[in-house]
Amino acid sequence: MRNFSISPKEMILSFWRNRKLIKTLVKREVVGRYRGSVMGMMWSFFNPILMLAVYTFVFSVVFKARWNVGSDSKTEFALVLFAGLLVFNLFSECINRSPILILANANYVKKVVFPLEILPWVTLGTAMFHMIISFMVWLIFYVVFFGQPQLTILFFPIILLPLLLITMGISWLLASLGVYLRDVAQIMGIVTTTLMFLSPLFYPLSSLPENYQELLRLNPLTTILEQSRAALIWGQLPDMINLGINITVALVISWLGFAWFQKTRKGFADVL
Repeated sequence: MRNFSISPKEMILSFWRNRKLIKTLVKREVVGRYRGSVMGMMWSFFNPILMLAVYTFVFSVVFKARWNVGSDSKTEFALVLFAGLLVFNLFSECINRSPILILANANYVKKVVFPLEILPWVTLGTAMFHMIISFMVWLIFYVVFFGQPQLTILFFPIILLPLLLITMGISWLLASLGVYLRDVAQIMGIVTTTLMFLSPLFYPLSSLPENYQELLRLNPLTTILEQSRAALIWGQLPDMINLGINITVALVISWLGFAWFQKTRKGFADVL
């Protein structure tokens, strides 16, 4: 039986060797999602706008939520909320799809020699495509209402790096677990919904009592959400020391997920 390497080097080399295949599969996934619809790819623009309008109405009009004390600007609230949704939606799309990745591609397991470890990369690439579209929508709205964006917007990709690494690690873990435990897909739907409200997405972390703030900091999304909004909206530089620590921890989490996937993949064919 073939042994699959669990080395961190293999995690990187696998991506590099299969980069063209990953690109092709991402393109097929994106195009296939909108094939047959009347508006086609335009849905990737309208979806974030529609969801933003709904969230903004519910939280700023119905619940009278405000991000800054003394500010009644619904436009500011919408842009701050949208910046957080960019981050959270990237994470949740990958996490929710990961448990069924292998199940949905069982033909790759049984019939051909296929690098199964790239499937989470394909999911991440698809989610990043939609995030980039949403980011363009956010940027257009920001320029229209507030003018030139802050230069710290250039740090946004670096701030996202820990999130991408953590997402890949969790995706590899869930993709493997989903083969052996079919309930994982249902559980993750509940988990991501819970995380949405236990992350400072619809409210600033500073609005909570100190003891609750410490609890929410255990959520890896908290720091990334706070730093993303600080860079995109308020022109604040990220704490580079903390960012370096986060990237290091995220690399370890990513490799652990990859190692688990490589160790358990030999049993996929038997289960499927």
